[in-house]
Amino acid sequence: MQQKKVGILGGGQLGRMLISPAIDLDIELHFLENDSDAPCSTVSRNFHKGDITDYQDVLDFGRQMDIISIEIEKVSADALEQLEKEGKKVFPQPAIIRLVQDKRLQKQFYKENNIPTSDFVLIDNKEGLINYLSKNEDKFPIVQKLGKDGYDGKGVQILKSLEDAKQNGFDAPSVLEEKIDIKKEISVIVARNEKGEIAVFDAVEMVVNEKYNLLDYLLAPATLTKNEKEESIQLATKVITKLGQKEGINGMVGLLVVELFLDKKGHILVNEVAPRPHNSGHHTIEACTISQYAQHLRSIMNLPLGKTTLRSSAAILNLIGEENHTGTPFYEGLDKLLDLENVYPHIYGKKTTKPARKMGHITILGNDMDSLKEKIDKVKSSIRVIAK
Repeated sequence: MQQKKVGILGGGQLGRMLISPAIDLDIELHFLENDSDAPCSTVSRNFHKGDITDYQDVLDFGRQMDIISIEIEKVSADALEQLEKEGKKVFPQPAIIRLVQDKRLQKQFYKENNIPTSDFVLIDNKEGLINYLSKNEDKFPIVQKLGKDGYDGKGVQILKSLEDAKQNGFDAPSVLEEKIDIKKEISVIVARNEKGEIAVFDAVEMVVNEKYNLLDYLLAPATLTKNEKEESIQLATKVITKLGQKEGINGMVGLLVVELFLDKKGHILVNEVAPRPHNSGHHTIEACTISQYAQHLRSIMNLPLGKTTLRSSAAILNLIGEENHTGTPFYEGLDKLLDLENVYPHIYGKKTTKPARKMGHITILGNDMDSLKEKIDKVKSSIRVIAK
């Protein structure tokens, strides 16, 4: 295999975790990132300072690469489309990135392709929001999501009444969604290369920190019936295959995370997607025969996809900054965790901690869910991310 220069837009923790599998395959990774202290800055010799949302910065960076990909969706899709026109390989394809950047377009895509999702209505501004809800007060409580720029739980809120909407509703293009009576939140990661090969990881169950609307911890595999497992795999496969077809693209290339709701009536609904490595796939580094990061690189380089066998039950615990702590991070209790068997800390190398900021994660392996949950409680009580 001839060495390729692969450019990644973004230099955060997801990019950082791409580096090890890239070394294994002798892939020359380059990162474009505006934050000089980003996680990739200290571990990559090919760190380029630049704005991933700026047309010219992305264009100049991409022209030096053989393949361009992303570790975050908020990038210049215009620049990526131009690079694609110039013959560069850009995965996921720019038209798909543009669709995923806007949750309103995502919801319309699901509807057009008969992909089950929650009922929704598109809202242009606060005036439209109040006008709609004043005529539909039976819809409360209802979920409002900003169309663009929502990330890590931000830009999502539950409106409980008309007065709540008047005071707190977003005054921007958004989508209103039916609030689902959720039994479980699950995630399925699927990869596809240019040859059309598809590989799917086992579904995982996500437990959300409701205060911050962030992943608290994850369990792999998700406890599902045989039919639920099959349906979740079929849905993820359908989504990655259908993405881009409206624009003349025969399916997405790259790694796709499909977040799903299992409701209390047994229905599985697509919530949203992310066309990149994801928090819900960190466990694959230790728990699977291939990691999501290695799989992403294989998919965008059109290499054979790896088998996704789960070798062990696993959990992921997010390490987030403690309340009332902002400054240089200190990982209190980390040394004690290193004494625990089958517990694997991953520190992201961020220079500053602040409340609810993702600072790392811990993967825990176990033989069964009961022992995993016991370990989660033990680990959670053993470590804090505080400021010095």
